[in-house]
Amino acid sequence: MTRLFGTDGIRGEAGKFPLDAATVETIGVSLVTHLTEQLGRPPVIVIGRDTRESGEWIEGALRTGITKAGGSSRSAGVITTPGVAYLARTVPADAGIVISASHNPYRDNGIKVFSPSGRKLDEATERRIEADIASANGEPGSRHLRSTNQPSQEEVTVLKDRYLQYLQNDVGRGLSLDGIRMVVDCANGAASDIAPELFERLGASITVINAEPDGRNINLNSGSLHTEKLQDEVLQQETDIGVAVDGDADRSLFVDASGKLVNGDVALWVLANYMQARKLLANNVVVATVMSNIGLEIALKSKSIALVRTDVGDKFVLDELLRSGSSLGGEQSGHIIFPQLSLAGDGLITTLCVMRAMVDDHKSLAELTMGLQIFPQILVNVHVKEKHPFAEIQEIDDAIKGVEKELGAGGRLLLRYSGTEALARIMIEGEQQDKIDILAHQLADVIKKHLA
Repeated sequence: MTRLFGTDGIRGEAGKFPLDAATVETIGVSLVTHLTEQLGRPPVIVIGRDTRESGEWIEGALRTGITKAGGSSRSAGVITTPGVAYLARTVPADAGIVISASHNPYRDNGIKVFSPSGRKLDEATERRIEADIASANGEPGSRHLRSTNQPSQEEVTVLKDRYLQYLQNDVGRGLSLDGIRMVVDCANGAASDIAPELFERLGASITVINAEPDGRNINLNSGSLHTEKLQDEVLQQETDIGVAVDGDADRSLFVDASGKLVNGDVALWVLANYMQARKLLANNVVVATVMSNIGLEIALKSKSIALVRTDVGDKFVLDELLRSGSSLGGEQSGHIIFPQLSLAGDGLITTLCVMRAMVDDHKSLAELTMGLQIFPQILVNVHVKEKHPFAEIQEIDDAIKGVEKELGAGGRLLLRYSGTEALARIMIEGEQQDKIDILAHQLADVIKKHLA
């Protein structure tokens, strides 16, 4: 049976299997069927989507399947991924469905399912849905379905405002942004309406860019993947801070007043310091992935804060946060999780927390980032014929140990195989760019000799 669910739900090109209308309808039927078995009653499901042109018909197909299987659905219309996660636990609903492909181009789309806790759908139910798709009688096609149960604009407005009120009055409780000037890059995505409204309500003076979605410009030269325009705008407008979210606003990156980019690692440093000073940093631990810069680890250690690393992916960060009872975790990409606030990464929550640190500590973003040295990094990919364990090839194992000895405590080597391609990925961090470049290519040559 083909695995369709990845770490971020089902994702692919809209209109093609498994995101053709017939299969999407089957997903709706299957989800409701299995939730009904678990609950002993028909489920209520809340749905939201980003601004891709395919989002409306995919939602229509889902709602058709949900209704056909006896469930009911409520639509929040265009809303962020974490907005749906919030609504799933507060409407209340039995599940939340997000129609989004996050930072991908507009041709792609995806379906992600949240439980009422805000966690992603359990793997057992994902496997059951995949089995139902595999045994479906309908032929996958590209026809676009529209649900006969269309959402009312009143329902959409009520649900969206509930999330906005939560951000303003709960997460932003007591936070005044009066006097703060900011630029907000909405990536022409799901936050295009919500983000400007939120920051204006809190008193900020804002300039908004990339907030005119047309169905095809989501993430296009904008948002957290393309911050150049934001950096220029911050300098031109002479603002205090810039923030860029991605298409579904589950992540955010920042720009300080000098135009310097502040990524997720730097944001974790700022937030860890703020939380530790107020005894809010549980266990004095920050959870990040193997991709976080060694500079973050060294800086945190200087404050007696431990950095616990996980595999790449917010799912693994969340699992470790919950396992250890920690209160802050995230990725270099800007996907930050505060489990006491939300089990889904939320770019707007992250922005509010960073700006609260600025306001409460009476410091600029640049001042808050002081004390962190980001080490130079090099990434090298090597094509391989087979993914043989590195430690079992003596020459490669010797080369690895030689690199680690050269780096000592002032650097880090991460060597792993790609999960989707025939590649060995070499990542080295160290104090000197020239040195790590040489070490990375020397190791790559050894790997090529034995595995290419």
